[in-house]
Amino acid sequence: MAEGMTGTVGLLHTVPALAATFDDLLRASAAETRRIHVADAWLLDTARRDGVTAAVRDTVLAHLRHLESVGVAAALVTCSSIGEAAEEAAGRVGIPVVRVDAAMADEAIAVAAGPGARGRIRVLATLASTLGPTGRLVERAARGAGRPVEVTAELVPDAAEAQDRGDRERVDSLVAAAVARAAAGADVVVLAQASMARAAALADVGVPVLSSPRGGVAALLGVLSDRPG
Repeated sequence: MAEGMTGTVGLLHTVPALAATFDDLLRASAAETRRIHVADAWLLDTARRDGVTAAVRDTVLAHLRHLESVGVAAALVTCSSIGEAAEEAAGRVGIPVVRVDAAMADEAIAVAAGPGARGRIRVLATLASTLGPTGRLVERAARGAGRPVEVTAELVPDAAEAQDRGDRERVDSLVAAAVARAAAGADVVVLAQASMARAAALADVGVPVLSSPRGGVAALLGVLSDRPG
C-alpha cells in the first residue's frame, strides 16, 4: 500500500508484545495511518485454558465496539486463536474486521492447488487453541475456492512450554525444526500464530513457509483503501 494513506485503523492483540511488530509493519507500509492498539492477554489465557468461551466472544465484541466508537475505519484481530470469535463479532459492528490469518489461508490454497503441486498443506502451531481455528479456516478456504487439497495440522512439541518460560530462542528453534520436517511432505507450510513469524526465516526449505503478520496488515490496508472517503 502506498505511503501517504491516511485514516485510522484498530488492532486487537492477545499477545501484548506483538503490538510493536504490527505497528512497525503498518508504519512501513502506511506511515500516515493512525494506529490504535488494544491488547488483552486474558483472551488468549482463557482460550488456552477453557476454549473460546461466551465470555471470550463477548469481550472480543466489546473491544471491537470500542475501536469503532473511537473512529477506526477497520480493525485487525491479530490472534488466530480467537479468529472465529472475531468473525462472529464482525457481523455486529459497523466496521470491517479483518482476521489476521485469512489472507494466509487463501495464499496457502493458491500454492497447494497450483501447477505441479500435490495439494498438501501442513499447518503448524505452538498452541492447541490455535490449531483448530486455523486448520478450519484453511479447509474452508479450500472449499470456497473449489480446490482439492489435503490439510494436516499439528502442534510443535514442547514449544508451548518453552514459550511459557519466555525462551524465545528455543521456541524459534523448535518451530524451524518442525517446518523442516513438515516441508518434506507438503507444498506449503502454514504457521498458525503471528508469534511464529520470526522462526520462518530460520527454516531453509524448498517450499513456501507462510506466516500471518504481513498478509494480515496488507489485508487491513486493502480494506482501508477500499472505503469511501
